[in-house]
Amino acid sequence: MKRRNLLIASGALLAAPFAGLAQQSGKVWRIGFLVPSMPELNPGDPDPYSEAFTRQMKAAGHRMFADYVITIRSAVGEYERLPALARELLQLKADILVPVSPVAISAAYQASKTVPIVCIGAHDPVGMGLAASLARPGGNLTGLATFYAEIIPKHLELLKSIVPGASRVAGLAIAATLLDPGALQKVRDAALKLGMRLQLVPVDSTEQLPRAFADMTRERADAFITVADPAFVRDRRQLAELALKHRLPSFFPTRENVAAGGLLSYGEDFVDLFAQAAKYVSKIMGGVKPGDLPIEQPKKFQLAINVRTARALKLNIPQELLLRADEVIE
Repeated sequence: MKRRNLLIASGALLAAPFAGLAQQSGKVWRIGFLVPSMPELNPGDPDPYSEAFTRQMKAAGHRMFADYVITIRSAVGEYERLPALARELLQLKADILVPVSPVAISAAYQASKTVPIVCIGAHDPVGMGLAASLARPGGNLTGLATFYAEIIPKHLELLKSIVPGASRVAGLAIAATLLDPGALQKVRDAALKLGMRLQLVPVDSTEQLPRAFADMTRERADAFITVADPAFVRDRRQLAELALKHRLPSFFPTRENVAAGGLLSYGEDFVDLFAQAAKYVSKIMGGVKPGDLPIEQPKKFQLAINVRTARALKLNIPQELLLRADEVIE
């Protein structure tokens, strides 16, 4: 698999310090991105996340290289490396950290309580002890929060509408980014109300996916859902292939998985989250303290359905669900 950095702009890899290119006397901000893994992209494909971030920065009046540069550190799926990578970004004099996913956010927060942090995808920043409140974080962290304990029950409802007889549902998750026990119990309770039993299937990495699917099949799972993790987006094709091989309906929080062959997704628009993160970065560059910027929840949610996959699994998608979908893949 070819691995590429998360943020690419104008076809150039932005991982090195280019501050010397600035043609001005003002400050050149270094934005340090910390990611657990990098997406799989075909050669020549644009990176929608980087484009959303840099487009919003441009709209806010910030020029790449003249006003800011980007440095990226990825754990390449080895999540235990994230604390060291966060410290490395600080040694490189990152002015703002932008960690993506809860495990990266925790690593960034542990690395510094003073450098501004704009998080993308914190499950529950108050519950995690990262902020005093959503409205007034009060410290050095702000950004975008996602409450998957509230989103996953929606996945289960959608699952019930497509697979009415489903009673055993597997919850596939990367062990390092599991929901906290309280949130997980809420999900289990929601499943029980729908007549389902949720069986958690944690893996340390996507290399263990074949074993996980064998376990799901042995336990006679009727379908599976996933807890959001960048690794599942990176290896979305493998996930889709394994789901079809084992005849398991698949439900994801990200549309990229459905575009790759997954059955259904419902969740926040991650491209939009990167654009929103740029707005936070711009405000901090303008002098606003991160602790004074409210932590926001996603404003845009997408429902995507892969009809081709539904046919392969001999599933009928209700017409009202198709009409509600933001994207239908034939």
